[in-house]
Amino acid sequence: MSVELNELLPDELLERFRVRAKGYDERNEFFHEDLAELKSLGYLRMFASEDDGGLGFSLEQVAAAQRRLATAAPATALAINMHLVWTGVAHLLAQRGDDSLHFVLEEAVAGEVFAFGNSEAGNDSVLFDSTTVAAPLGDGSYSFTGTKIFTSLSPAWTRLGIFGKDTSGQEPMLVHAFITRETPGYTILDDWNTLGMRASQSNTTVLDGVVAPAERVFRKLPVGPTADALIFSIFACFETLLAAVYTGLGERALAIGVATVHQRRSKKSGKSYAQDPDIRWRIADAALAMDGLYPQLVAVARDVDNLVDHGSQWFPKMVGLKVRATETARTVVDLIIRVSGGSSYFAGNELGRLYRDVLAGMFHPSDDESAHATIASAWLGPVED
Repeated sequence: MSVELNELLPDELLERFRVRAKGYDERNEFFHEDLAELKSLGYLRMFASEDDGGLGFSLEQVAAAQRRLATAAPATALAINMHLVWTGVAHLLAQRGDDSLHFVLEEAVAGEVFAFGNSEAGNDSVLFDSTTVAAPLGDGSYSFTGTKIFTSLSPAWTRLGIFGKDTSGQEPMLVHAFITRETPGYTILDDWNTLGMRASQSNTTVLDGVVAPAERVFRKLPVGPTADALIFSIFACFETLLAAVYTGLGERALAIGVATVHQRRSKKSGKSYAQDPDIRWRIADAALAMDGLYPQLVAVARDVDNLVDHGSQWFPKMVGLKVRATETARTVVDLIIRVSGGSSYFAGNELGRLYRDVLAGMFHPSDDESAHATIASAWLGPVED
């Protein structure tokens, strides 16, 4: 797998991405050039089978690719995640005998770009409820009205996955569907002016009666937690691939730190800072933290691929991986900045950009509080009324 990965993302390609990442960040600009190169490499069809024209990658292999991409361009990797989540969901469902989203893989091979339009401001129920109104139109189609935040790939998506709540029947239902770029009834706001992950251009999307036709309404689920394979597959891909991106970000920070302390020299002793005992301790601390992430990322992804049954422990494993990866990466970047000197404080410095990018990790679901609640419930049972 490592040979194939190096062929897919060779060092010279990553260096081009790394150089561009600085400009995208400074200009608050989408990564059009990166996307064009990734598409030409077949990167957006990794999850599709070779028979369908894809690369036939597993979740473990895609996570490894995303980790490597993030060492060069974290914002590019984060945004591409959203396309890979949908294609990954289609792949995992097919593995489990459900071909309802096979068209996603077919269209990804044909060049369509999928994005994730589910997040809503203040909706701490995430996938288990929605503030968006899904109104049935009588022919199996639905109109959706609501506001979606953090819609990565906003300038480039051609297919947007959305969901909303239908309250027209006796039991409220959550309706999942796709719309196309050409579908009228939505507006993408130009509001992405953030501290970090700027190239992702994750703009707010306002749905104003946008209609998803019946053939693109692919799931109706009750409000609240459910054992449906769709929810498992979304969590598995979303959390694992997020962890991969932030693991790659932390990996890059550590590499920068090692190179920097070898280059910096003490005027007092004349030795490189790599010989300073305090700095050596901090580098060792960062390396220790990162070493714990790599095998966990592989283990979780591999267990998903192998259909391992962790029962009630699956969701704690997935949200735990995501939180550990984002928090560890943030700690590592902080440690590396402390040993790298004042140059990292200047605008345009790669470490300074990583410092801003890594902060986004705390906002992705599942956040720290939600993850702890999930894990506590798995081990201790639900909170009593």
